[in-house]
Amino acid sequence: MSETNPVVSGAPAASTADLVSAFASSFGIGLKRRIQLAARHFDHAPALPGGGPRVLLGDDTAAIPDGDGHILFAAEGMLSSFLEEDPWFAGWCSVMTNVSDIAAMGGRPLAIVDVYWHNDASDAATVMDGIRAGSEAFDVPVVGGHTGYLPRGPHALAVAIIGRAAHGLLTSFGGRPGHTVLAAIDLRGTYRRGKPYWDAATSASPERLRGDLAVLVDLAERGWVAACKDVSMGGVIGTLLMMMEASRCGAVIDPGCVPRPEAESDLARWLQVFPSFGYLLAVEPGRAASVAALFERRGIACAPVATLDATSDLRLAGPGGSARVWDLTETPLTGFSGRGTP
Repeated sequence: MSETNPVVSGAPAASTADLVSAFASSFGIGLKRRIQLAARHFDHAPALPGGGPRVLLGDDTAAIPDGDGHILFAAEGMLSSFLEEDPWFAGWCSVMTNVSDIAAMGGRPLAIVDVYWHNDASDAATVMDGIRAGSEAFDVPVVGGHTGYLPRGPHALAVAIIGRAAHGLLTSFGGRPGHTVLAAIDLRGTYRRGKPYWDAATSASPERLRGDLAVLVDLAERGWVAACKDVSMGGVIGTLLMMMEASRCGAVIDPGCVPRPEAESDLARWLQVFPSFGYLLAVEPGRAASVAALFERRGIACAPVATLDATSDLRLAGPGGSARVWDLTETPLTGFSGRGTP
């Protein structure tokens, strides 16, 4: 590991039972389960008009075949409370999260549009400053959108992005039993105002941000990664569960192997964090070291944390054995199970 990315490893300070309990009750997992509403209302693999190919739902972005590559299309919404409490960072994150989704597919972002509603109490100018800063940092222009105003109406922001994967595509659907799951996390940051957001981006140079994301494009073009997903509101464990659901696999994860800052002693807290740069990658075991090396050359911590298997269970490994966290057969997470069927 790079000296700029100190990590701690070994047995977690919290008990396995404590980690299971913290995960099951986490806010992020509650939000992910709300996605089941969409899963019940939409085809999991809609066909494009004119008899075109089907597009699997449940990935970080829609991947639409386009000649020798794919058009990537995604959108993110910001919580109203986030816009009120940290307006500049909320604007910034509306760009960053979309760019991360494109990178998780092995693509490059092209342009974004925003839909923004504000009111008399909103710090709208600061939100817009954050959007502009994110756009400039990641070199993704804002090319349009919609801005609305109601004196006592909602304060809401959603941003959509388009990108392209020219050669090679990463998805959430390619994980298979026996694959090693790596966690790549940029630890050169800090918690944002005590919230569960790990900010390793706003203090970094644009060149570093773009170069770090380019690693995902490189991996897609090399064909070294079977499945990829960016770590989001569900934290590392919740993101692994989403990858499992899409790939129709089970997994055993060792929480103590997840890269984390040297000063972070609260493993339960860290496992629920939303990092500005964090990805899970499923790879053939023989590729794990080569994939990790590409991230480590960029100063990004990367380590094997889990193994996919043929069950539907997510289990946490601990000193006394493993504990079951979730059974996707009994309890879906998002409801998008991959491979074209509910």
